[in-house]
Amino acid sequence: AMRKAGVRDIVMLTGDNEKVASKVASEVGITNYHAGLLPAQKVEHLESLLGAKSTSPAASASGAASASSAAASASDASGASDLSRSSGLVAFVGDGINDAPVLTRADVGIAMGALGSDAAIEAADVVLMDDHLSKIPEAIRIGRKTMRIVTENIVFSILVKVAIMVLGALGLVGMRIAIFGDVGVLILAILNSLRALSVRS
Repeated sequence: AMRKAGVRDIVMLTGDNEKVASKVASEVGITNYHAGLLPAQKVEHLESLLGAKSTSPAASASGAASASSAAASASDASGASDLSRSSGLVAFVGDGINDAPVLTRADVGIAMGALGSDAAIEAADVVLMDDHLSKIPEAIRIGRKTMRIVTENIVFSILVKVAIMVLGALGLVGMRIAIFGDVGVLILAILNSLRALSVRS
């Protein structure tokens, strides 16, 4: 599901031992993982992902990062995900108090709300209230659709207002048309925004 949502690479960073990390990684289909990490080591790994993202040829040429990324699984595991092919954002998913520094450092910090620590929730940009990682692709879709709707509303509003302003300056429209256009843009923007309430699974 994450691959379909545009997540390019998934890496697991965890403080658990090698045996536990290997088992969890195999269960969720993660091939790249790092076990037995202290909080500072998690930050170092994330910094390497962010550094690779910013220095990669793809990132400098087209804005698409080629950095690896990571996602959390379970059993106090945590990680980061490259959420966007175009922007190369690196997201980190965690639930423990030792994940707070990494959640803060990542482009997007995602905390597990139900069982997560208060420190992780405070540091995160997004909180999953039911602790299901399957919600991450859904959050990506919601975010993308919301940004698309916001862009549509802004562009449409500017075009209509500029058109009315130009026509008004030329004396082709009166005050009533200008007011009608302003209110009409507002109503259409609200109706268009209602599309954000419906996101395909």
